[in-house]
Amino acid sequence: MFNTRSRTPAALAGTLLGIVAALTGPGDAPASAAIGPSFVDDFNAFDTGRWYKADGYSNGSMFNTGWRADHVWVSGGVMGINLDTQSCPGGCSGKPYASGEYRTTDLYSYGRFETRMKAVRNPGTVTSFFTYTGPSDGQPWDEIDIEILGKNTTQMQVNYFTNGVGGHETVINLGFDAAAGYHDYAFEWWNGGTINWFVDGRLVHQENGSRGPLPTHPQRIMMNLWPGIGVDSWLQPFTYPGHTLTAGYDRARYTRY
Repeated sequence: MFNTRSRTPAALAGTLLGIVAALTGPGDAPASAAIGPSFVDDFNAFDTGRWYKADGYSNGSMFNTGWRADHVWVSGGVMGINLDTQSCPGGCSGKPYASGEYRTTDLYSYGRFETRMKAVRNPGTVTSFFTYTGPSDGQPWDEIDIEILGKNTTQMQVNYFTNGVGGHETVINLGFDAAAGYHDYAFEWWNGGTINWFVDGRLVHQENGSRGPLPTHPQRIMMNLWPGIGVDSWLQPFTYPGHTLTAGYDRARYTRY
């Protein structure tokens, strides 16, 4: 029913090495964050009650960038994330590139998570929309992913982690170029049942726990843009094109189930 293929074990190992060290920087919100209600954000302004911007650190070994708050901007109904060669406050572990990461202050449980997004086309990059929780929230590592790899923006990669166990990557052929315009991406996370991924309202993939238990812990909604290092077999090598790369997000929505 679905047009898919799995990522290689070598690439998966790179993902685990990078992400397990991620999302624990000094910009994290308190672990006592509330469970958030349904919302729609059309990005007409930076809602500081709902979102915050990572600043002055890096997520881990596979991320060849540090986060700068000023690399996340909101203007004209779009939230944008820039990737360039500016220096990073505090050095960000010597990373040569700067980019942005947008995170919710609250955690969110079962429901429908949606964005309208335009990805970056450039080998070595990832444009993402995902949910995450982990030790920085006082919880096990649970995660649900939508990723557009800049090496081939006619595809979307999905994945999930439960208590730090991943290995559920699936690549979906989109039938369009995700870097050429805005499209709707979503997943439904059902209590104890399934995760369903959608593109422009069309169901494209489902996980029902047959490949491993599904996540159960409330998670933050997150978006970022980053170049990889040490994961060329997955992302292909990154070469900075000499100008700023920008991922665009036209909307984010959460419907609580």
